[in-house]
Amino acid sequence: MSVAKFRYKGYALEELRKMSMDEIIKLLPARARRSLRRQPPEEHVILLRNIRRAWKILEETGKQPVIRTHARSMIVLPEMVGLTIHVHNGKEFVPVEIFPEMIGHYLGEFAITNKRVVHGTPGVGASRSSMYVPLK
Repeated sequence: MSVAKFRYKGYALEELRKMSMDEIIKLLPARARRSLRRQPPEEHVILLRNIRRAWKILEETGKQPVIRTHARSMIVLPEMVGLTIHVHNGKEFVPVEIFPEMIGHYLGEFAITNKRVVHGTPGVGASRSSMYVPLK
């Protein structure tokens, strides 16, 4: 059984990496195209610079440096695929491993900002009915 190779809008990942930024922008969804065509915020420029530096370090030493960012609105580009980027969720940096299927999405989509609420058992004196909750 052959494994299907990843393709984004008909292009393989290697082809996407060789493309210029303008060619990649044309393939992205409308919202991503619009935000990338505008003047990018300074934090996005810094993140891209850190990503390019990380690839050089990875090729030289074989170790991947830690890339930390608050830029949740950064769109995942083909040059990010294969790296682990630590994205801030408001409290801590969540490691996000970038896969090819994430291209065109925002980094913030993969670092959830809220936790599921889990309510405990009622304490003693919480209500009249709590008198009948067996104590542990």
